[in-house]
Amino acid sequence: MKSSIINSIKSLPPLPKTVIEMQRICNDPDSSINDLIKAVEQDPMIVANLLKAANSPLYSFRREILNVAQAVSLFGMSMTRSIGLGNSVRKLLNVDMEPYGITSDRFAEISSMQAALVHEWYMKIDRVKADKLFLASFLQETGKIIIASDVIQEDLASNFKADIDTAIDIARVERSYIQETTAAVTAEIFTHWNFDTEFVQMIKFSDTPEDAPDEIKEYATALNIIKTILPINNPFGEHGISFGLKKAEDAGYDVSRLQASIDSMIERIRV
Repeated sequence: MKSSIINSIKSLPPLPKTVIEMQRICNDPDSSINDLIKAVEQDPMIVANLLKAANSPLYSFRREILNVAQAVSLFGMSMTRSIGLGNSVRKLLNVDMEPYGITSDRFAEISSMQAALVHEWYMKIDRVKADKLFLASFLQETGKIIIASDVIQEDLASNFKADIDTAIDIARVERSYIQETTAAVTAEIFTHWNFDTEFVQMIKFSDTPEDAPDEIKEYATALNIIKTILPINNPFGEHGISFGLKKAEDAGYDVSRLQASIDSMIERIRV
């Protein structure tokens, strides 16, 4: 990995106190949803992002969500933590996604779509795995923030953007510029922040799930499928959907479940 990328990761500030507290609460079997509500209420930015997500068409709740307690109750502890963590991380890293040809808001939107899609799909397969994949999918593109910053500093943003615009394989473009991919950079970021090994490896092997340890392989495969369907340069494009469904079929999934989740989400976000 480039020394400039390594140095950028090493110089990252610690996660906000509210996020650390949310992590602690969610990892404590004796904690309650009320403990999480109290923690979230201490951070106005997390409150705003959580309510924005709750009222997004991605989740199709049947009524307007007006307060934190409603949002946390509907999302549950794991998804609440994921949404709070994801938005806090992007704020912390001072997002400039110009080299990828999108705004910071669009970047956040695509990350949210990836998380929502994998959760809707996996809730039909395994609820526990669905929650783990929601967090990983919400955060798996985080490394792009560091990559974009490095490309800008090297004065390569225009060339990088031109290559990304037409890329079918974004990871290949990233590798040609910085010798690594988003998956590797993201894994290093969350290693730096002391996330658990399972979470880090799920993301680390999401470009090469065939190389993942057996206990990680399913998660890495699912993440790979999701970012194939929702690449940052053409989410829900015809090629990405077709290729993602083919990967799912090759991996032994019931493709009809994934197709139904894709169709449902496309219908919601285009209304």
